[in-house]
Amino acid sequence: MSKKKITDKSKEKMVRSINNNIRSSVRKLNPILRGIVGKKVDVAMRDLQFSEKRITKDIRKTINSAIANAENNFQYDIDNLIVKEAYCGKKIIMKRFRPRAKGRAAPILKPYSSVTIILSEVKKMESHGTKG
Repeated sequence: MSKKKITDKSKEKMVRSINNNIRSSVRKLNPILRGIVGKKVDVAMRDLQFSEKRITKDIRKTINSAIANAENNFQYDIDNLIVKEAYCGKKIIMKRFRPRAKGRAAPILKPYSSVTIILSEVKKMESHGTKG
């Protein structure tokens, strides 16, 4: 006999957006994505806007796409959205070669990544105590 877990997916409202073929390595993307997880969408966008990294422009595009998906497809309120998950994965690696001394060639690896942003809508908690 196996125990069946009852999970209600309707309580958990999630929207996702995937950006394939971002011209950056996973190693450069991971610290940026870890920095925005758990933040409200507007705070995450502001943090990315003032970052000095080149790749944050593509991450902002992905978040904007997820916000548009939430607003148009699911009629969510933008003010209640948070970044629930943000992760990246490896894609192709373009290989190029540069000529070097003595007839040799040195490889140049140009990695691509895919970024996935998952947004979730959080309802505001109501206070039940006497202190309001």
